[in-house]
Amino acid sequence: MATRLRGLLEEAVAAGTLGTGSKIPTERALSDTLQASRTAVRAALAELEREGRITRHVGRGTFLAELEGDPSLPSGTPLQTSPAEIMATRLVLEPEVAALAARHATQADVEHIEHCLRRGDASATYEEFEAWDSALHRAIAAAAHNGLLLRLFDTMNVARDLPVWGSIKRRSASPERRRGYERCHGEIVAALTERDADAARERMRAHLVDVRTNLLGSP
Repeated sequence: MATRLRGLLEEAVAAGTLGTGSKIPTERALSDTLQASRTAVRAALAELEREGRITRHVGRGTFLAELEGDPSLPSGTPLQTSPAEIMATRLVLEPEVAALAARHATQADVEHIEHCLRRGDASATYEEFEAWDSALHRAIAAAAHNGLLLRLFDTMNVARDLPVWGSIKRRSASPERRRGYERCHGEIVAALTERDADAARERMRAHLVDVRTNLLGSP
């Protein structure tokens, strides 16, 4: 269902009837268009929200964020990388992205970032926390308002979907480490809301070094 909904929104963007920041149709309207239950539509919207493709604002509605093409590699092209390379790339990219986000985020961006933070903290399962963790990092990347950097971020995230990455993350997971990640996320978001680019950069870097240590055992 998420694939069908994503396709519907992409068609609307291509036709010029939707653009970044546009309010998308209601659940009821989407349910009628897609000939699907509202429960299925709601689940699909939740998936697109975790991907950072849409943002929801209580009392205002649901809005289109970035809806770019699939950042994955061409069909049949194997992705040759490793968790160590992924972490090295994240450490190069994400601290500077966080600094840009601190400078350029709109109030709507900040609200969406804070929403992802709250949903992550409230997650009841490992899978739900991981989904909102990913959504938070992408929301920060989107808030930098640099299309090329966002494309690089999304391409990097394709590597994070590899089985080897998921396996090593699950093995390293613990309640104590989750609490540590939640604390780091809160510090990053606080720096963003304070528009402190230097603090956002350093807090993101410290968080990723902590993640690398937990995953790979190297500081």
